[in-house]
Parts: sequence; structure tokens; C-alpha cells
Amino acid sequence: MLNIIIDVSKYFMILFAAIYTYYNFSYFRYSEMEEKHRACAGQIRVLFVFHALAYGILYLKTQELRVAVFYVAQVVFFLLYIYLFRLLYKHVSRVLVNNVCFLSCVGLVILTRLNFDRAVRQFVILVLSAFVTWLIPFVIDRVWQLSKIPWVYGIAGVVLLLVVLVLGSITYGAQLSIEIGGIRFQPSEFVKISFVFFVATMFYRSTSFRQVCITTAMAALHVLILIASRDLGGALIFFLTYLCMLFVATDNWGYLVGGLGIGAGGALLAAKLFTHVAVRVSAWLNPWADIDNTGYQITQSLFAIGTGGWFGMGLYQGMPKRIPVVEKDFVFAAISEEMGGLFALCLILICLGCFLQLILVANQMQAMFYKLIAFGLGIEYIVQVFLTVGGVTKFIPSTGVTLPFVSYGGSSVLSTFIMFHVIQGLYILKRNEEEEFG
Repeated sequence: MLNIIIDVSKYFMILFAAIYTYYNFSYFRYSEMEEKHRACAGQIRVLFVFHALAYGILYLKTQELRVAVFYVAQVVFFLLYIYLFRLLYKHVSRVLVNNVCFLSCVGLVILTRLNFDRAVRQFVILVLSAFVTWLIPFVIDRVWQLSKIPWVYGIAGVVLLLVVLVLGSITYGAQLSIEIGGIRFQPSEFVKISFVFFVATMFYRSTSFRQVCITTAMAALHVLILIASRDLGGALIFFLTYLCMLFVATDNWGYLVGGLGIGAGGALLAAKLFTHVAVRVSAWLNPWADIDNTGYQITQSLFAIGTGGWFGMGLYQGMPKRIPVVEKDFVFAAISEEMGGLFALCLILICLGCFLQLILVANQMQAMFYKLIAFGLGIEYIVQVFLTVGGVTKFIPSTGVTLPFVSYGGSSVLSTFIMFHVIQGLYILKRNEEEEFG
């Protein structure tokens, strides 16, 4: 009987994800704020129904009281996050708030299924990150001096990356994290933000050829340190973000085309110089040639996605734990296997909706400093989503980056909260100006 309930529930979860996605894009179709708010209200209703259904299945399968208590704690958090944000900030972007909750909800559901202890740790980090970063919109709205300290951002970022290069621990062939007081974190996740602020402040001051050369040299230093640390996923995010910000600031196609050419050449060179890069490329080109070793992770991911098909196996009906590092880099494969390809597609579309909102905020900003910040953070977000999904589905070689708000990882959660709350600050700033002068 339970298997029948699980089998039926997966169709409802896909339906709820599809309805949520519909509301997500309806928000952009409406012009009146009242209509936008109705779409967001629909999102919230669907979010909590989906959440209750998923945890109902998890409880029925495990028969553990701690799962029910965990569900209640999440409901309280989501309600507080949604409505306290509105209470603190009159003009908050509700669609971004809702999407943060939905993506986090999906992440907690799949992590609870995979590893309950890690799900609890992820939830604690979510709560702490949300409350710690709640003041960011207030700061963004009031501190214009953020545009006056470019070299603080640039030098701080380089120093943090150098510390990881020298003292960082090696994880899966790359130096990614450092440990302080028993707490391990990944500095590059936070340097992503300081990097965007550095580039934005430099190009806000000037886009002369000399300024472009200086900024490019500093950006290249960030990328080279990441390459030396073998954090190639991070290096690619930094490189593409800088290239896009440079193009937006200068509107110079020569910079864009030249940069893409240099990037392609650098990728080919990295594949020849670094053994672990060559191994990943080889596993990407033909994972079946070494299915028990270098190709094991990607082949298991493809088996999981193929087994799940469009409608999924249902929670606890698949075998996602066969995939190495499934809670982090390959969580999308676990979602595809048990929740289905249609659900996974909805998840991608929701991420795309977040990106659209970030770019719309960038487009609305008058000051180039704020425009570049919003655009840069938006590019970082969507590139990370692309690298994660592309690596899991064998569209591109695996780069070892996480899916924001969904994958397990404290540094990723906190840094993404900072990014989204910076965007919220810019959105609130713009809406306050419109209300004051409109």
C-alpha cells in the first residue's frame, strides 16, 4: 500500500512543481504590482502543499518522529522568512523570497531522504544564514561608500584565495577549503561576491583602456590562483563573470570575442597541463571506457537520470546513494531519479526565473555601480547552475560546483544568501526611489 502511495505522490509533486513554475513566470508577465503579488501568493500556497506532501511521504517511509519534528521546524522557518522579510522591508522582491524557500525546500527534502543528519545541518545553516544576512538590504540602501573601496575588495579576495592555496585542505584533487576552530568553509564562495564588487567599483570609476588593463590584471590574478588551487569550476565562474561585466561596462565586442578566445585557449592548455583536468575531460568524452574508476560517477549519474525517466521512481524507490558525492555536486541526479525529469526541468526553470529577476533588477538600476553588481551576481548564479546541471547530465565535463540552495554545503548556502540579499537591497533601493519621486 505504501508503495502505491509513493508512486501516486510523485505525480502530484511534479504537478505542484509545474504550477509553482507557472506562477513564477506569470510574475514577469504581469505589469501591475497587485497581479504580481497574487502570483506570489499562489507560489506560497503551492510551496507549502508540496512541502507537506513530500515530508508526509518521508515520514510514512521512515516512521520516525524526528522527521515530523524536522518538517514543523522548516514550516516555521519558511513562514518567518517570508513574512518577516515583508515586515522589515516594504518593497521586497517577493518572487525572489519565494524562490529561495522553494529551492531550499527541495534541497531539504532530497537531503532528508539521502542523509538525515546532513539535512539537519543544512537546515541550521539555512536559518543562521538567513538571519545573519537579513540586514544586507538595509546596508545596501544606505551606504553609498561601498563604491569607494575597490582595492579593499580586490586585495581581500586575492589574500583569501592565497591562504587556501597555501593552507587549504585537498578535496577530490582540489584545494577548496580551510578549517578554523573546527569549522570548515570554502573562501572562494565569498570571494565571488568581493570579486563582483571589485570589478563594479573599478568600471564605475572609469572604462578607459588603462583602467580595463588594471582591472583585467587583477581579475586574471584571481583566476590564476584558483587554477593553481585546481578549483577549475570556480576559475570558470570568475572568468565568465568578469568577461560579461567587462562587456556590459564597455559595450566593446572586441573585449568579449577576444576574452572568449583566450578562455578557450586556456581551457585546452589546462587539459594538457593538469592531470586531474585531463581525467575529467576523458571521463566526459567516454565515461564507459573506465566505468569502474574515472567514469564511475558520471555513469552512475546517467543511470540514475535514465532510470527516473520523466516521472521518477518516487522517494526512496531509487538508488541515488550509488552516486559519489550525491548530496553535493550530483544532487540534481538524485532529484531526477526519484522526483523525475519533469520535476528536474521545473527546478531548472525556477533557477532561470531567479536569474531573470536578477537581470531585471540590473536593467532597472540607473547607477552603473549598482547595475554592474546586480548583473555580475546574476551571471555568477546562472553560470553555477549551468555548470552543475551540465556536469551531472554529461553536457560538459564535471566542474565540482554545487547547485545553489539545493546542494549540501554551508559556504554555498551562506554566499548565495548574501548574493540574493544584495540584490534585494538594490531592488528595494529602486522601489523606494520610485515611490519617493513617482
